[in-house]
Amino acid sequence: MPVPAHIRQDVPPWTPPNTEDVEALPAGKWWDAVRAAPTVGERALKALGDETGAVIQDKHGPLYWLIKVGSVESWRLRQVRVLTELADESTYLGVPPASWTEGPETHWRVPLSADHYLTDTWKLWEALAEADRAENGRVPEGRQLCFRCKLPTDEPIPVDVEDGRSDVGKVTYACPPHAPLYTRRQPRTLTSAAAAEHEGRLR
Repeated sequence: MPVPAHIRQDVPPWTPPNTEDVEALPAGKWWDAVRAAPTVGERALKALGDETGAVIQDKHGPLYWLIKVGSVESWRLRQVRVLTELADESTYLGVPPASWTEGPETHWRVPLSADHYLTDTWKLWEALAEADRAENGRVPEGRQLCFRCKLPTDEPIPVDVEDGRSDVGKVTYACPPHAPLYTRRQPRTLTSAAAAEHEGRLR
């Protein structure tokens, strides 16, 4: 006699209903989701290791983790978004069939399984917060103007701008949509400076 699916240990509690193509499914029904830009998401995924749940990677690069419904509404992290049901509108996530586990199209970067479904919200936040600091440095005080569009942004990303107009020692910022147009300015820390000097001595 077969064991019912709801008590079998090898079957995830939810699987995508779609089997042939990516389908827009509503956040807030089975799960909420957290979207991270590729650079931040890759760092967080590596930091989580086996503690990550299922992860979707869309064809443009961002990573999406599934989390418990209602476990968080928003996080003040750069290039990170929480997808949840809002009072006045629905939010959708493009979900591929469970069998799509390889790119370059939208696919399950970490396949959905009984062991990899929802990611612990607090552990995910810790991994993303650390990835944000590693990629973008400390968040400056107050809002900053984007170098490209000249509009204030709450998610300032340090960039290198070679135009001869930037003040020496002054950090130039861009908003998330415009940051990819410039070279990322890597944060300098005592640790990274010492490591660079050490590597220089070894050459």
